[in-house]
Formats: sequence, C-alpha cells, structure tokens
Amino acid sequence: MGRRATPHPTASELAILDVLWRGGPATVRAVCDELNETKTTGYTTVLKLLQIMTDKGLVRRDESRRAHLYEARVARADTQKRLVGDLLDRAFGGSAMQLVQRALSTRKASPEELAEIRALIDELEEESR
Repeated sequence: MGRRATPHPTASELAILDVLWRGGPATVRAVCDELNETKTTGYTTVLKLLQIMTDKGLVRRDESRRAHLYEARVARADTQKRLVGDLLDRAFGGSAMQLVQRALSTRKASPEELAEIRALIDELEEESR
C-alpha cells in the first residue's frame, strides 16, 4: 500500500511552517511569539494547530523535553512545488504561461527577480535542446 500524500497546509498552517522553516525547531511559545509580531494569535490556537499539523504529518513533535519542540517535516520547496502545481492545474488549466503572466501582472517584480527569471528561462531552453 502506498504512502498517502501529505495534505496541503491551510493559510494558518503555512504561517506556522514559515516560522519553523526560517528558525528551525521551536516551542509553541516561540512560534506564538513570532506570529504575534504580525498578527495576534492565541497560545492555545497555535498549540491546537500544531497538534493538527502533527496528525497531518506536516510537523513532528519532540517530546523529550518539558516544552515540546515542533519541527517542519516538509521542506519549503516541496510544499511550494505542490501548492503551485495544484494551483496551476485548478486555476490555469495546466498553462504555466498563464500562471507566470498572472503572477507578473499581479505584483511588480524587481529587476533582480526579472534577471533571475530570464536566467531560468535560458537554462530551461538549453536543457530542452
């Protein structure tokens, strides 16, 4: 029997994962404090979300200390790739061009980002030859 895919994280779960991706394993209090820098979030809410995320396989809990540590079980790049792939299929009919056009028309890209995008396109063109 194959392993079930990790479910897509919700917006709140992504915010918690971002804290863990940037800072590494953390206690509920540390995650809550970081989240509260941008949006008021209660301790029990963060605890409940981390418990749900543990059940979903998004994070792992280290119970060897008094204050449990939570760590992301999914890599940022893998999560982004799955979410973009799902969005690409559902909203853009699988058209990467439409996705890129919409992304670039929605938020202005910096000159550095545009240069990186051009370099990526050049690299992809080279690979396809």
